[in-house]
Formats: sequence, C-alpha cells, structure tokens
Amino acid sequence: MADVFGMALLDYEKGHYTEDIKTYSSLDEEDVIPIPYLFRRYDEMPKIEQKALQLAHGKVLDIGAGAGSHALYLQNKGIEVTALDNSEGCIAVCEKRGVQSTILSEILGYSGEKYDTLLLLMNGIGLAGKLNNLSRFLQHLASLLRLNGQILLDSSDIIYMFEQDEDGGYWIPNDGTYYGEVAFTMEYKGKKSKPFDWIYVDFNTLQNACESNGLNCERVISGEHYDYLVKLTLKE
Repeated sequence: MADVFGMALLDYEKGHYTEDIKTYSSLDEEDVIPIPYLFRRYDEMPKIEQKALQLAHGKVLDIGAGAGSHALYLQNKGIEVTALDNSEGCIAVCEKRGVQSTILSEILGYSGEKYDTLLLLMNGIGLAGKLNNLSRFLQHLASLLRLNGQILLDSSDIIYMFEQDEDGGYWIPNDGTYYGEVAFTMEYKGKKSKPFDWIYVDFNTLQNACESNGLNCERVISGEHYDYLVKLTLKE
C-alpha cells in the first residue's frame, strides 16, 4: 500500500502542497492532518512537546519522527539525536531538512544502540496499537535505554469522545475492547493507506502497565484537552 504520510510530507517539502491528509477512524470520525503543522517550529508546538524537548538529554532517539521537527530542534541545540520512522517518505524529508542521523525502521523491529532519551510525541504511545500489546511495547522501549535513561511520551484520554449521562458516567461500548483503541485509515490525493491500529491510553492505565513492567511512570505536565506528558524510567 501507498506510503500516504510520507508522500504528503515529501510534496510539502518540494513546495507541492495542495491538500491535507484525510483520516477515517473506527470512531466514525472523519478528520484531517494539516501538513504544514507537521513542519512547525518550536514556538508553534504545544506546551507538552516543548516541555519534552526541554527534558531531552544525552543521546536521543526520536521515534515516529515524521517531518523531523523535534529532531531538528534538538540537533540545533547540539544534542545528539537520531530520527526513526517506518516511512521512507518521512525519512527522506528528515534528511532533506538536515537531520544528520536517521533510521528507516518500525520501532518494534529496531534493536540497535541504547539511548539516554527515547522521545515519542504526538501520542507516540499509539504505536503500541492495542492494549494487549502495551506490555511488549514498553518492554522493548526499556531495552533501548541506557542506565538512568528516560522515555518521554504523551497520550490522551479520549473518554471525552463518548456520551456522558446525567450522573457523570460515560456510555462506552461493551464489546470487550479498550475504549482507547482506534483503527485508522489515511487518504491523500486519492491514495489510501492500509488500516492500522492506534491507541490512546488514559494515565491510570499507562501507570498500571508501567508498574507491571518494571517502569516508574511520572506525569510531568497535563495539556488543555485530556492530554498529558509522562517520563518513564527503569525501576532500581
């Protein structure tokens, strides 16, 4: 299937921007990803992303790097950073924009060097796909950490997307799946991606998963709309 995300970013980098990426989800939501937003400067980023970049140190792996905006900011600060993405188009854009170190790979298929900071922004935990894959995902991330390393990631509690009754409870489908699991398809210039699983994890669920997998989970900052940034570290 087409590398929809990479195609769109390459077009923008080449000055051929004419439309945004359309997304379709299992929540019956149709939305768009504004491509210019993926090329944003530090001062245009949400506070959660700015805080994560302030905390990043040592040797950094930017996982799901996209257009490389986070990696470029760190690189320009003199930090050793590598941009990792499974999209050939995204990696090409990162390189065109000047990111000096890149890796074309899915994160679960990568077992290279170890890092002081793993960066997973824009709901980076979503790469786990489903709740039953969260432990494996966290264990793999932990395996890439140096001694005293940290994982900085953000997510959102999408409970707000479900109907609320008068006593404050939410109407969540009782189909045996976690409400934060979403299936997405992307479309750009008539080409569609294959469907992929993506997960939004509420803080308590993430904290419990970390506890079960030998990780400390510290909430660093909360955003304006059910989103939050956490720092994960290995338990001693």
